[in-house]
Amino acid sequence: MIRFGLAIAFALLAGPALAAPKKEGKSDVGQYVDLQPIGLPIVADRRVVNYVFVNIRINLTDGANAAKLREMEPFFRDALVRAGHRSPFTLPSDLGKIDAARLTATLTKDANRIAGPGQIRSVVVTSQAPQRRMSTPRA
Repeated sequence: MIRFGLAIAFALLAGPALAAPKKEGKSDVGQYVDLQPIGLPIVADRRVVNYVFVNIRINLTDGANAAKLREMEPFFRDALVRAGHRSPFTLPSDLGKIDAARLTATLTKDANRIAGPGQIRSVVVTSQAPQRRMSTPRA
């Protein structure tokens, strides 16, 4: 009788664990595209004085095809490198950082052109690291 009671108790405890669905395979980790780190030039007095390496995440809308857009990562990087060399994202007050607001505005526009309308939610600069530390320029 005690064995029967223990068997029922274990069955009741194990029931929810057995009924829980198992996640098989790799689940989608999110609707975004992470760009490989990119070195952007910092220009002062028409000379390249530093490089800042940035990590960027492009957040996608819920209806976007994340797998297809992740394959387009080199096109997003190319657009950013071209924009950064055409008009550097130099922050005049600090030669060790980039102007993140200008970068995100520019890349958002270019990413929407590359991916198509309604695919891009936002662009975020996740980190920036200067090649070398520099003092703030004098006014």
